[in-house]
Amino acid sequence: MNQRTPTLLYIDDDDALARLVSRGLTRRGYRVVHAASGEEGLDHIRRAETQGGIDVVALDQYMPGLDGLETLEQIMAIPGAPPVVFVTASQDSSIAVTALKAGAADYLVKDVKGDFIPLLHVAAEGALRQAELQKAREEAEAEIHASRDRYAALAAERELLLREVNHRVGNSLQIIASLLHLQASSAGQEEVKAALTNAMGRVAAVAQVHRRLYTSQDLKSVVLNQYLDSLLEDLRRSAEGNRMSRLTLKAEPIEIDPDRAVAVGIIVNELVMNAVKYAYPDGAGPIHVELTSQGEDLQLTITDNGVGDNVKADPRSTGMGQRIVAAMASKLDASVERDPAHSGTRIVLRFQRTPPAPGKASTAAAS
Repeated sequence: MNQRTPTLLYIDDDDALARLVSRGLTRRGYRVVHAASGEEGLDHIRRAETQGGIDVVALDQYMPGLDGLETLEQIMAIPGAPPVVFVTASQDSSIAVTALKAGAADYLVKDVKGDFIPLLHVAAEGALRQAELQKAREEAEAEIHASRDRYAALAAERELLLREVNHRVGNSLQIIASLLHLQASSAGQEEVKAALTNAMGRVAAVAQVHRRLYTSQDLKSVVLNQYLDSLLEDLRRSAEGNRMSRLTLKAEPIEIDPDRAVAVGIIVNELVMNAVKYAYPDGAGPIHVELTSQGEDLQLTITDNGVGDNVKADPRSTGMGQRIVAAMASKLDASVERDPAHSGTRIVLRFQRTPPAPGKASTAAAS
């Protein structure tokens, strides 16, 4: 495929000099179009699309009507205008500065004999290369912006899908929890009722995380104080009578990843339900949940003022709650300790805000 011949528009009211420029640049591989005034040159540029296009302009300074600087200003206002080499017979350097500031790609001094034509050829070639580089840079920047827009659109779509998934999962788990609650309410045997109620609490703890993620601005974290507040409210609504009436929460607004939030929620559910069942054999009593930060570590305590170590062993107990707490503590790499100085029962969990580095041994232990 043959390379297209570049077209130079020479704007100058000197016809004889224009013929010299035309002959000189034609020999150097250019097609030359002559305009005898600034107005005619502007008309050529505006009609360039129907005439094969103007690639570069050589513009004389002194002309009747619009002079070179006035013409240059109007050329620069045309969208997609070709680069301009400003040509003048004046030796005044201030003219060069003004032309370059106005948008000219280059500047040179002409003579009446045409000795400047080789310099004009070099300037035109440089202006064309500069225009090609500018076009390539603009196309690259446009592609970068387009790529960013596509990435932003994909990220927004992914976030929307994740929210929808969390919404659906949360709703499905909540339906399961409600079914377990109904089944527990209709169960005739107390051990069956207790097992179904415990299962309902565990499912609700997971469902609450997904509901939090659906309404959160950040899909990568859960604010624990809000999550625990909703979780305990679920427990209050599901409890029979007033056994949860004195359940309280004090928690700092700490953010952790959703998986760790699930583990925290399940632990709280198990220990609170354990306190409800065993701490106060003769009725309800205070149960307090507290979450505090200690640097990079978090401390979670569940406290009651009940019978403590004097609690009677329930022969129907399977130890499932203790195993679940131990498993979730292992997931958090948390230590689990019973406070021996507390008259009732005070369970203390300590774990890191962020997951420990891979390969670190678990410190979880259940009391």
